[in-house]
Amino acid sequence: MHQTNFLVREPLLDPKQKVVGYELTWQQQDSSAPTRAQLEDLVGFVAGQVNDDGQGWLLRDKILFLQAVPEMLSTDALYNMPPEHTVLSIRAPMLANADTLAAVQGLRAGGVGILLRDADLARVGSRLGTIASFVEVKFTGADVASQARHYAALKAANLRMVGRPVATWNDFDACAALGLDAFVGKLHLTPRPGSAVQGMNPAQALIMQLMQMVSANADVKNLEDVLRRDAALSYQLMRYINSAGFGAGREITSLRQAITMLGYEPLYRWLTLLLATASTNGYSPVLLETAVVRGRLAELLGLKALGKADAENIFVAGMFSLLDRLLGMPMEEVLAGIQLSDDVVAALMTRSGKYGPYLALAEACELNSNLVASLASSLNLSPADVNKAHLEALAWTQSVTAS
Repeated sequence: MHQTNFLVREPLLDPKQKVVGYELTWQQQDSSAPTRAQLEDLVGFVAGQVNDDGQGWLLRDKILFLQAVPEMLSTDALYNMPPEHTVLSIRAPMLANADTLAAVQGLRAGGVGILLRDADLARVGSRLGTIASFVEVKFTGADVASQARHYAALKAANLRMVGRPVATWNDFDACAALGLDAFVGKLHLTPRPGSAVQGMNPAQALIMQLMQMVSANADVKNLEDVLRRDAALSYQLMRYINSAGFGAGREITSLRQAITMLGYEPLYRWLTLLLATASTNGYSPVLLETAVVRGRLAELLGLKALGKADAENIFVAGMFSLLDRLLGMPMEEVLAGIQLSDDVVAALMTRSGKYGPYLALAEACELNSNLVASLASSLNLSPADVNKAHLEALAWTQSVTAS
């Protein structure tokens, strides 16, 4: 299936808008339910991409939520997924079948999470907590008192509640107040009404100054002098350059060494990532994670056709595509504060130019959209190309955003 269809992801957020996991599905353009073969292929494909034999689970603390049907509950592919990071969602009425119930209980005993959909909340009891670890609830905004009683019963049964759909920020806040544990959907892409413009804090302004200097090929000593103004920024650069992942081979002990060893283009890329990282105060963490995934995915999608240098520019475009939200500034003001190439500006403003289609495709992968197929085709990218890049981008993001 990963050779013929496209992966769709939706983040699951906790009440503080931190991403606790992702729901992964195959893109469906009609209302038909996915088949056993399709769901088994999804589990197998995901396991092969994000559970490495040497490094283990590449998504760190993230949980993956995957749809299941009774016929696939014993599939071999499930043994390649770490149970503590795997949640299978299944319709509660299916548990009326004794064999299905036994299979679900066996998975739970092995540590696999179970999310029940379409459960009758009025029949919640202690037994349900032995079958499932999560239950999906539908907040309507009506009869809140009755829903609150049901949610309290679910809490008492040690069940974690996942809200779907949560269509507005008012509903999100109400669900958080009622004790829901996670929320699935794309609400984070919708600005909160009345969000105040924040502008740049001093750390962001300093990073932007450094990015301008790097773009202008400023002298290493001048870059070093600016870096010295911020001890935290200097520390982050030294920690990055000396990390095992960077592989410098020897300890770097001075800022000048770090800048020289890193090089201007990688330094610019690191500053781009740092700018978003430094701009989460007052904004949801999910926006940061979405920006990093989007930037990395767009970069990977363009790497083969355009080469490394252009792909790094696509990464910058992807990261900057949410920078207006992260900084609380109109995109025009963001772009006025830093010098970017015409191709990056075109991608950001109109999704046009050399980089625009790759950014548009990365964005479309966040939605169940027909645009994914048409954009991928126009860029000569197969579903397998896009899907592998998608999961690689998710894994990479966990490595660079981990605290």
